[in-house]
Amino acid sequence: IEWIHSRSAGIDYVTSPTLSNSKAIMTNAKGSFSSTLAEYTMMAIAYYAKDLPRLLQQKQDKNWSKYSVQEIRGSSLGIIGYGDIGRASATLAKAYGMKVVALRRNPALSNNDPCVDLVYDNSKESIHKVMNTCDYILISAPLTAQTKGMIDKEAFVHMNKNAVLINVGRGPIIDEDAMIEALKKGMFKGVALDVFATEPLPSESELWEMNNVLISPHNMDMTETFMHEATEFFVHENIPRFIRDETLLNPVDKAAGY
Repeated sequence: IEWIHSRSAGIDYVTSPTLSNSKAIMTNAKGSFSSTLAEYTMMAIAYYAKDLPRLLQQKQDKNWSKYSVQEIRGSSLGIIGYGDIGRASATLAKAYGMKVVALRRNPALSNNDPCVDLVYDNSKESIHKVMNTCDYILISAPLTAQTKGMIDKEAFVHMNKNAVLINVGRGPIIDEDAMIEALKKGMFKGVALDVFATEPLPSESELWEMNNVLISPHNMDMTETFMHEATEFFVHENIPRFIRDETLLNPVDKAAGY
């Protein structure tokens, strides 16, 4: 096998020592899902900033009670996993007037990035700093041996009590039990989750019953054209390059997992 292509951006479902050690080139479909996930990120931010649950409840109750809302402009977005999805989210956040703090394995890659105000490495200390200082924290990292359980009990101890956590990466990146316990204790404002440790989310999960949890069934990248766009990239971009023995787009580091 000379070339393996993943229709999704994440490759956690196919990673193995055999794959890592193979000589085959691997590519993925990163970029096909970034725009809609960035839009979801901003929707989740607005959901909490404008207190959408209260708005919907007041409509149902025919209740004309005014209340104060938070402005998104001037708030901060910390992005843990500043890849294609993170960059697309930062672009929209900047349009809203937000401050953007990015975490990535190689911070130098974000030098002179107009969408980033600060960039840190992905060390535990950097994660804790972002959890403590940012108003909204986006998890858009891939699932690897290094990122699994990265947002753990210790990370929640450092979290800003008015912060919102948003996960569009992979469920197991967050220690779900630690997150639920932190939510119960009121250690932070709330979460918006499109991915979970177990999918579908079991009906007995406490997350279903929590008022400060926004749940979507891992479908925020499922636009009407997402499969077509991902297939078009493979057929019209990389297959011709492969046939002509040219450099393929979206190469993946098989050992790193992204």
